[in-house]
Amino acid sequence: MSNEPISLAKALASFDALWSPRIVTRVNDYDVRIAKVAGEHVWHAHDDTDEFFLVLEGELRIALREPAGERTVLLPQGAVFTVPRGVEHKPSAPSGAAILMFEPAGTPTVGDRHDDIPDHVDATTGHPLTT
Repeated sequence: MSNEPISLAKALASFDALWSPRIVTRVNDYDVRIAKVAGEHVWHAHDDTDEFFLVLEGELRIALREPAGERTVLLPQGAVFTVPRGVEHKPSAPSGAAILMFEPAGTPTVGDRHDDIPDHVDATTGHPLTT
């Protein structure tokens, strides 16, 4: 990881792949990841960790399957939301978005339980940022 400041705008400009997070830095045992997203991700759950989202650009929707039923949270630019561990969720961005996520290093983008993974989703633990 860099010991210099990282411009998130420059980092986002360094790649075009959708649903393919880049690790910009680490905090203790956590990755700080950025991603460009558009369309739909996949229903999935992280059994042992919460997942933090910050919308840097655009608008993100996160559908949730909770005990009381399904609901969707809408995150405009600048909004944050944490999906609690074990909750099935499906992020989407009909008009595209750029997001920052904070989660334990090595956490797969499709969680521990997930639907079939479509070709447009990069099932990964994040890629190193190369600028």
